Amino acid sequence: MEKFFSIAETFALPGVPKGVKIKGYDAPSEFTPPADPNYRFRRAALSDFLAWLKEGRGESLYISGPTGCGKSSLVSQVAAKLNLPLQRVSAHSRLEFPELVGSHTIVNGSMRFCHGPLARAMKVGHLFLLDEFDLLDPGTAAGLNGVLEGAPLVIPENGGEVIQPHPEFRFVATGNTAGNGDESGMYQGTVRQNLALMDRGWILRFTYPEPSEEEEILAKAVPDLPRLVRSRMVEIANEVRNLFVGSDENPGSIEVTLSTRSLIRWGRLAWFYRALASSGVNPFLHGLDRAVAFRAEPTTRKALHELVQRHFGDDNFGKGDGAT
Repeated sequence: MEKFFSIAETFALPGVPKGVKIKGYDAPSEFTPPADPNYRFRRAALSDFLAWLKEGRGESLYISGPTGCGKSSLVSQVAAKLNLPLQRVSAHSRLEFPELVGSHTIVNGSMRFCHGPLARAMKVGHLFLLDEFDLLDPGTAAGLNGVLEGAPLVIPENGGEVIQPHPEFRFVATGNTAGNGDESGMYQGTVRQNLALMDRGWILRFTYPEPSEEEEILAKAVPDLPRLVRSRMVEIANEVRNLFVGSDENPGSIEVTLSTRSLIRWGRLAWFYRALASSGVNPFLHGLDRAVAFRAEPTTRKALHELVQRHFGDDNFGKGDGAT
């Protein structure tokens, strides 16, 4: 059954009038993603997303932003809070339209047409998430033109079936680029998408959290980490991102970054390996290698180690002020 949720109470947003509500369901379905108790909603991005969810019928949403900044988790955690069913697909260069719409399959010895995740979402009113949209072949993506502007989905392979978009159907896509291709070389495999396609919906630009927000995220994910350790880890993460992204005058100088996702992984590993400090192992470096640095070039890994040592020195959760 439908249920209206108070945005202020559901998403813990102070300052939002309790009378402002958004529609969801009173119980999750088998397609509702699980809630992450450590997830922290960021007010600006959440407000934009909820506005689209409420007013965006017939228009898609494209969320662009750097790797690991929380694009997909925003969608899945809103769905979890509102008990919304979510169909999620990861795009790739060889993805073909029938994989989204459906195909004929042998079921119990007979041939039957089985709807794909997109057709199912349109038919019954689910939220549809297409991750890594900018990896799609533009020809395949062009097949979505009608869907993105609210037109019915016609399936010739199923006898010309026409699926009218359910009032609750919403289409959201994510990508590391804005659909204009990647000139930086950081996101290999992404391609420039058709302008007419990208013009068919809302656009939300996502970035990494502010340092204070990211410290709170890290505190929720690894509550035992000392406050000063969290603060220094966030500082290091932002320095690494600056080296990765670069600027207009100076292109990125390293090939890996510390996303929010990687930062949390590093925090968990560093805390787990703190027991090795007594044997001379630096848990910050040991954890960083396993979180991200082992996939870096040797010179980059060395630079990351030097960066960590500059911030932490020889502190190993107890030898210096990093433990306070």
